[in-house]
Amino acid sequence: MESRKILIIQTAFIGDVILATPLIETLSDAFPYAQIDFLLKKGNEALLKEHPKLSRVRIFDKSQKRKSLLGLIQEIRKEKYDLVLNLHRFASSGLITVLSGASETRGFSKNPLSIFYSKRFKHSINNGLHEVDRNLSLINDLVDIQQRRPQLYPTQSDLDFVSQWKNEPYYCLAPASVWFTKQAPPAVWQYVMEKFDEEGVQFYLLGGPADSELCESIKLISQRNNVHNLAGKLSLMQSAALMKDAKRNFVNDSGPLHIASAGNAPVSAFFCSTIPEFGFGPLSDDSTVIEVKDLACRPCGLHGHKACPKGHFQCGNGLMEAMNHTPN
Repeated sequence: MESRKILIIQTAFIGDVILATPLIETLSDAFPYAQIDFLLKKGNEALLKEHPKLSRVRIFDKSQKRKSLLGLIQEIRKEKYDLVLNLHRFASSGLITVLSGASETRGFSKNPLSIFYSKRFKHSINNGLHEVDRNLSLINDLVDIQQRRPQLYPTQSDLDFVSQWKNEPYYCLAPASVWFTKQAPPAVWQYVMEKFDEEGVQFYLLGGPADSELCESIKLISQRNNVHNLAGKLSLMQSAALMKDAKRNFVNDSGPLHIASAGNAPVSAFFCSTIPEFGFGPLSDDSTVIEVKDLACRPCGLHGHKACPKGHFQCGNGLMEAMNHTPN
């Protein structure tokens, strides 16, 4: 496989792509002359666009699913990959894998088309294994696994752009999540700023364009001049560059958590309805998990909900008290 072609497929969310990057690093170290490509969904390509160990980033446009799927399959078959590794567990990526024409295909048995793979692997959420290790299990018979932490590569342009916010000590706060029950309540973010406020410190609220309204409301309620809403103003890689040098990053169980891990940035992660035992916890050397333990209703699901199924959201509302008992 030293000089052959490898395709990694992960067309899920931002965090899932980041947690796949140890595969890139490991394969590149083991097979430095191999062509390694990556397939992800449209919208996530900025994460890997400048990755120095990838030859090509392929994009799956799920807004035109049928058209994009057919085009991708044709392109991938022409490439004649030696190995396709599919981390995604749904049918669309399974179809790409099965029809890739690759000499060998590997992926998780949860994919409905995995029966047609060359090799299938278990993907268990309940055994405490981190998602990075689950991903690396696909190749542990091929290489010696050395690196577990994710890795992103902000460009010099990204670093230069965020330098304007690095003149004073600062904290980064990423308060948003796709799911309500994975999102610490606004009062928690106010408490973080109150607890860590000191002369000269700045607080940067991070997120995508859709998170700007939430971040602005948190900024306004804080009534502090040192709180800045950067949601929608930074790219993913610029956010990564800013988070890397923060005094600390405060995040939910969401994409920014894994961005922090990729930069080995100090991080405190709020886990509301989900638990780190699912395998998506922080991997930074300096990391803490803040959670309300011993709730009979927790966890209430793997991905979260649009509202608390019990109506009290104690896993989120109890985070301030939990924070007081967690070293930061």
